[in-house]
Amino acid sequence: MYLVIDIGGTFVKYALMDSGGEISYKDKSPVGKASLQEMLTGLYAIIDKQDLSDIKGIAISCPGTVDVSTGVIYHGGSFPFLHEVNLAQLIRDRYGKEVSIENDGKCAALAELWLGSVKHAQSSIVMVLGTAVGAGIIVDGKLMRGVNLSAGEVSYVMSHVNSITGEANFFGLDCSAVAIVQKIGEMKQLEDPSDGEAVFNMINAGDLEANQVFDEYCLMVAAQIMNLQYILDPELFAIGGGISAQPLLIERLQQAIEKIKRINPLHMAHPIITPCTFRSDANLYGALYNFFVEQEKMLRVKH
Repeated sequence: MYLVIDIGGTFVKYALMDSGGEISYKDKSPVGKASLQEMLTGLYAIIDKQDLSDIKGIAISCPGTVDVSTGVIYHGGSFPFLHEVNLAQLIRDRYGKEVSIENDGKCAALAELWLGSVKHAQSSIVMVLGTAVGAGIIVDGKLMRGVNLSAGEVSYVMSHVNSITGEANFFGLDCSAVAIVQKIGEMKQLEDPSDGEAVFNMINAGDLEANQVFDEYCLMVAAQIMNLQYILDPELFAIGGGISAQPLLIERLQQAIEKIKRINPLHMAHPIITPCTFRSDANLYGALYNFFVEQEKMLRVKH
């Protein structure tokens, strides 16, 4: 068995998985966001609960730019205190287990490449709509990392820059699925504005205000899909994150793409979009696949 840990913006999800990707146990706990020590305390508590004699290795998905060869995280995304922290080494030294670590957006792409919706495509983009927007780019059947390890960091893509102040609108903020749920929840005065299920019940029931906000959101995501289609021209876009469990999302994204093309007839791109296979569990599967890839690299170096 392998212990797989996904450090998200709200929770740390973790699972026991076998080499074929079967999950035998899965749970989550709140993530410590105040400091590195608080986060480590939470991670160690998760690992300490496991029977480590049965664990062959620990695979981690986390925000930030990750050097998979060393385990060092840069920038840290939602967790700036992770900058220049070798989280893999800290856990390896404490527990004496092999540890791998990879960026969460790239893990989602690896999951879909391994067992999911893009496994038969030579080129694809896996886009995860969550607290921000993560992505992984597959070229020639392999994950692209880039010279600075930041290929796929689409949250930093700008849609507009104010010519006076220089302030920019960023894809990751404008197209946060968590933020759009919160916005609709607050607008409709829900008891828990972050309740995604309640928000989508309203959207699916035809609430006009909720649908207007959701359609605006889909239009912004569709615009960036079109941009990426022109830049990389992939065969396929796979859309993940918890919001992708809603069939309405893919339908509205397709409608938004057609709207952009209809109103702006110069467009010739025809992006194809599909939901991710693993959705909210994608980072777990991708982290495990990354563990296998890194172990294979180490074996090749040794021999």
